[in-house]
Amino acid sequence: MRGAVITEFGKPLEVQNLPDPEPGPGDAIVQTEACGICRSDWHMWQHHWTWLGIELELPRIPGHEFGGRVVEVGNDVRNFRAGDRVTVPFHLGCGKCDLCRSGHYNLCLAHGCIGIHHDGGYGSLARVPGADTTLVRLPESVDSFTAAALGCRFMTAFHGIADQAAVRPGEWVAVFGMGGVGLSAVQIAAAIGARVIAVGRSAEKLLKAIAEGAETTLKASVNVPAEIKEITKGGAAVTVDALGSIETTLPALRSLAKGGRHVQLGLTGPAEAGDMPIPIDMLVFQELRILGSLGCPMSSYAGMLSMVAAGKLRPGRLVETTVSVENAGNVLAGMSGYETFGFTLIDNWRGSSQTVSRERDSLLINS
Repeated sequence: MRGAVITEFGKPLEVQNLPDPEPGPGDAIVQTEACGICRSDWHMWQHHWTWLGIELELPRIPGHEFGGRVVEVGNDVRNFRAGDRVTVPFHLGCGKCDLCRSGHYNLCLAHGCIGIHHDGGYGSLARVPGADTTLVRLPESVDSFTAAALGCRFMTAFHGIADQAAVRPGEWVAVFGMGGVGLSAVQIAAAIGARVIAVGRSAEKLLKAIAEGAETTLKASVNVPAEIKEITKGGAAVTVDALGSIETTLPALRSLAKGGRHVQLGLTGPAEAGDMPIPIDMLVFQELRILGSLGCPMSSYAGMLSMVAAGKLRPGRLVETTVSVENAGNVLAGMSGYETFGFTLIDNWRGSSQTVSRERDSLLINS
């Protein structure tokens, strides 16, 4: 197999020829057909999130947004076999504990996270532990390209919007940060029937937000909370921080209507290192709610995939570029300056260095 490997934090990835992984009794080997390059990969490559107790052991093949086909399973695997088309949530639960049984599979982490505790989708093959409870079978109409676009940015936004915030048609939803998670949140909230305000720094990304269903866009500034309250006649019912910084979380909280709910999707970087001041008295006087949201539980995948299969959600529209595995490191490096736009997927492990930019408004995947 071939894969892009983190050998040193912050240093160029190394593309290597590696031994094929072998399954343990409960594992599956998945041939990766498409894998997203996510800002979470960038954070791990930069050796962030140590304040959460996350330590990446090197060398490691990153990648937690992938779709592909099962090529081999261990002797104890009962629910999957070679040839099955699958995707993998980045958080690997056991399927048996109280958290999993109560619908909080995403919080279990019995098997850790793919691409962090186990080699991931930047490799042409990936060993997935606990296959019977960690793999998701894809509907016939959802291909691997779309599956890679689903996770983790799109599925994280889906859980935050549909489950945690329980967004309803007609509600005002203000999304802060127009990266992959933010654009996903805009598309999902609009598909539900919400009235979406997109807030960001890039004019190009705000134009994309309009294409994904945003009713209004605002350039990030100190005036945004006042502008949102004027547009909505009192504040947004739901705000979403899709980036994770003081510059997005605090304006989002200040943009809420009384009784509003804020969804925190983005994790912080080293400037905040997990902590930021919160206007706690405002939360009390306005009865605001702050909702954390991690990944997407297994119980939500059926609904999300059915909406994708029906064309109501179109994650493939957010894919801007596909690259070979040789160019994965260049894409990560571009994230340091927020130079990337939409999703970038690895779709070639055969040695070509070709990069393909896709027409933003004419993608055929689930369009």
